[in-house]
Parts: sequence; structure tokens; C-alpha cells
Amino acid sequence: MRFLTGTGLIVVALTATVAAILFPVWSYDDRSGTAEANLRAGSVPTPWGPLSAADRDFVVRVRLAGLWELPAGQQAVGRAPSVAVRTAGEHLVQGHTYLDARVREVASRLNLELPNQPTAQQQGWLKEFTKARGKEYETKFANILRRAHGKVFSLVADIRNSTRNTLVRALADDANTTVLDHIKILEATGLVDFDAIASQAAGTGTASPTGPPPPVPGATPPPAKTLTPTPTPSFSLPPAASRPRSDITNG
Repeated sequence: MRFLTGTGLIVVALTATVAAILFPVWSYDDRSGTAEANLRAGSVPTPWGPLSAADRDFVVRVRLAGLWELPAGQQAVGRAPSVAVRTAGEHLVQGHTYLDARVREVASRLNLELPNQPTAQQQGWLKEFTKARGKEYETKFANILRRAHGKVFSLVADIRNSTRNTLVRALADDANTTVLDHIKILEATGLVDFDAIASQAAGTGTASPTGPPPPVPGATPPPAKTLTPTPTPSFSLPPAASRPRSDITNG
């Protein structure tokens, strides 16, 4: 009887040990609150792949961007004193006319509801533009829009990297092409305050910067090693999934 009791205790102990080892392996990702569990809980199946909560948020944000940036561009075309800012306005109008058609197409196929009004913050920016005049107007226009596009640019990259939905991935390609064009044309106005953008980014960053130490004043840096030349590729980079018409991209 003692033998059986001892054997039973050993079996129970071994079973408990195995369970303790295996439990975290199969349960951790499914535990409520983990990233994997949240991804599964927020995703729905579609013919084009799973559609996550982040995907849906991205589609809505693309629509919201057009709802305020397109009228901002129209305003700049009509009242900006300088050619550079009027040209930036033209790019905003043309780019978001195209991108809004794309996002409405994607939302329709995914059965997603889209907003028809900008957010309160975006409406506030439009009001700032309306009140400003001359140089103040152009400076606000270039900097507010450049900061907004910079934030969207990083979001596009995250979604393009992580989405499992082919429609959302193609939309991210087109958004990337459009947003980068707008960033460059806004910077071409010569009014963008890069110091302010860098300070804002540093204030929201969490990672400690790494890299070589700063150069010593007056010291001569060692010559950079010459790299072995490689053949020039005979092909160009692929275009975005759905390119704008030539009359839009060259506007």
C-alpha cells in the first residue's frame, strides 16, 4: 500500500512538472492581453487575407488625410503668394484626389464605413490656415502639413510591413508614393523648420540613439575605405501597385 501511494505521488508530481513546463508554451500567445491574442481577436477574414484592427484604422486614416489635405491644397492654389506653395497645393489636390478614389474603392470591397468629416484637430488646422495671411500663412501651411505627413509616413511603413491583406498592402504602396511626393514638395518651399521636427521626434522617442562619437573639432577624419564597384542594375525599381495617371504624378 505504501509502495502504491509512493508511486502515485511520483506520477502526480511528474505530471504536474510536465504541465508546468508545457503550459506557458501553448498558453502564452493565447492569453488575453498579449499581442498575438489581440491580433487574432481584432482580425476578420476576407477574400484578400485577414483584416486586422490596425488595417482598418489605416484605411480610415487615409480617408481622413484626404478630407482635410485636399481642401488645404485647394486653398493654397487660390491664395498662396508664392509659386512654391501654390505648387505644393497642386500636388496635395492631385495626390489626394487620386488616393481618395483608391481608399473608397478599397473600403467598398472590404465593406468598411469611412468618415465624411475631418477630425476636430484637422478642422482646427484648416481654420489656422484660413485666419493666417501672407508669409505667416505659407509658413503654417508648410510646417503643419509637413509634420502631419511625417507621422503618416511612418504609419504607412508599419502597415506595409505587417498587413496580411493584399488590398491594404496595395493601398499602402499608393499612400507611400503620394505621401513621399507631398513631403518632398512641401520641403521644396524652403519653409519647413527641420529643427522643430527633430525636437518633436526626440520628445516622443523612447530608444537611446547609438552611433559613432561626435567628431573632434579640428581633427582630420581617417579616409573612408573605397568600396568595390558593382555593376549597375539593368532594371528599375517596381512602381507602386496602382500608379496615378501620368497627368497626376507630373502635376
